[in-house]
Amino acid sequence: MEDHLIQMFRNRAARYGNKVAFRTRDKSSGQYKDYTWNHGLRAVNSIAKSLLAFSHGPGCMIGIFSDNRPEWTFADLAILSVGGVVVPFFGTASKQQVKYMVDETAMELIFVGNDEQLEKGMWLLENCDTLDTIVLMPSVQSTVQSEYIIRWDDFIKLGESREFAIKLEESVKAIKDDQLATLLYTSGTTGEPKGVMLAHENFMNCLQIHDKRLKVGNDDISLCFLPLSHVFERSWTYYMIHRGAVNVYLENPREVINELSLAKPTLMCAVPRFFEKTYNGIRAEEAKWPSAKRKLFDWTISIGHRVSEYRSRSAALPIGLKISWTIADKLVLKKLRSVFGGNIRSMPCSGAAIRPELLRFFHAAGIFVNYGYGASETTATVSCFKHDQYEFGSCGTIMPDVNVKISEQGEILVKGATIFKGYYKKPELTSTVLKNGWYHTGDKGDFTLQGNLIMEDRINDLFKTSGGKYVSPQKIELLIGQDPYVEQVVVIGDNQKFISAIIVPSMAALTQKFDETMLAGHKEIIEDENVVNFFLERLASLQQELTPFERVVKFVLLKELFSVENDALTSTLKVKRKAVARSYAHLIEALYKE
Repeated sequence: MEDHLIQMFRNRAARYGNKVAFRTRDKSSGQYKDYTWNHGLRAVNSIAKSLLAFSHGPGCMIGIFSDNRPEWTFADLAILSVGGVVVPFFGTASKQQVKYMVDETAMELIFVGNDEQLEKGMWLLENCDTLDTIVLMPSVQSTVQSEYIIRWDDFIKLGESREFAIKLEESVKAIKDDQLATLLYTSGTTGEPKGVMLAHENFMNCLQIHDKRLKVGNDDISLCFLPLSHVFERSWTYYMIHRGAVNVYLENPREVINELSLAKPTLMCAVPRFFEKTYNGIRAEEAKWPSAKRKLFDWTISIGHRVSEYRSRSAALPIGLKISWTIADKLVLKKLRSVFGGNIRSMPCSGAAIRPELLRFFHAAGIFVNYGYGASETTATVSCFKHDQYEFGSCGTIMPDVNVKISEQGEILVKGATIFKGYYKKPELTSTVLKNGWYHTGDKGDFTLQGNLIMEDRINDLFKTSGGKYVSPQKIELLIGQDPYVEQVVVIGDNQKFISAIIVPSMAALTQKFDETMLAGHKEIIEDENVVNFFLERLASLQQELTPFERVVKFVLLKELFSVENDALTSTLKVKRKAVARSYAHLIEALYKE
């Protein structure tokens, strides 16, 4: 067994040599550029030697401030090669967010990937005591000159002396399996930055347990679409290296649908929001079709549902259903899968709750969405679907060699070799979540009769109305969020007489529904009485199955999307409830005053 990530990477490079390992699209030509394993190894070694030339070695904290690109992974592996600790920043993180991480880690050097990140980096040089070097990746266009800024090619040349090659080999040999590999800063939904400490052994054990659960080979192609600054895509990228697969880097996640048809991946990590938007787009397109075509589409999906039920319990298809599936697949479902490039066979999905109806739809189309549960603190996956057995209303079964139990309070507790080492410089906070080897996740959950894990809600997100009724906001948000006219929704009601909501409508759907002649002349469509009444009717219809105390009574419509940039979402697109409550306190107060 390999002891650390660099040993693993070097072994794969030796095994696969001139086979393609990394791929990215050249912006100017629009063509893909391939990097072989040998090329990747040379790049990693060159960067590592230059870091040694800068006297960066074991324990040094080095930042990566970039969107997804091969150089992200090259820099990552290079930092690890010298025994350093990688501290990634989300690509659109604010100056203050990055400053907190730089200051807490006493960071001296960061890699940046574009002009906007460079601008923030230059501000950091002026406002952080320790930072003194910025290395520009080849993607940076700026021609700014500074003694503290080094361009990629110039940086690489710094380590060309043989003495650094010798030092590099000594550094790699000195890496220990329990050595700190990265700090992943996560604010969760509370807003307090925490540096999750993960060692090489956490990732190496993560690779091993995935080998026991997943079927991934060196002929697979994965689209690297989620931010590498998060544990999900980062650990998946390591797994692609481990399995010898090709990783295709996508810099701009908004281009994912177009990229899928070009990259034609067999694998891709995604979050529930991706499937929600894709599903809404498919349904919106379907609404434009003639009746006969819609009926055919619905028939094929119904056949797909029946097939996925058999597949979910690893049962053989009856001959009649097999024939119907072949017809349905040829007529519609194969074309539907072409939206994902045509070659997709598995899509790991995590990061937030997902409606079972969405999972069922994509499985019916022949796309295996491997839904799971995990966290930065658990080196990602705690549970996921088995390829031949799963329950749609769950997060799958517990991963091999991982232990999970439910506390008396209903909290999910996790134990195993993938559990983090603690929060950086936060021993008191660490002691509240790590007890006797068990990580207290803060998530409320349970097991199904078949042994599948269910994550119900964040315990801290549950609230009680003034009438003493406990409410799960996630349950209500999932219900309302399925409406095609709803882009985002946040439910409110802690210690209040009734439940209210902040709703961001789908402006595209709304403007298509209401043309100017139907409106009362307001400047903002969300203020129009017809639109407000329209949402009242839709909410009444959606909430029929909820108990009265769970139903949203009042709401306000917003035009601005919740986003990472306006501090309403985490980097994995989960709502930061406290931040939303602060930002829109005046609107919330008005709802209850009225």
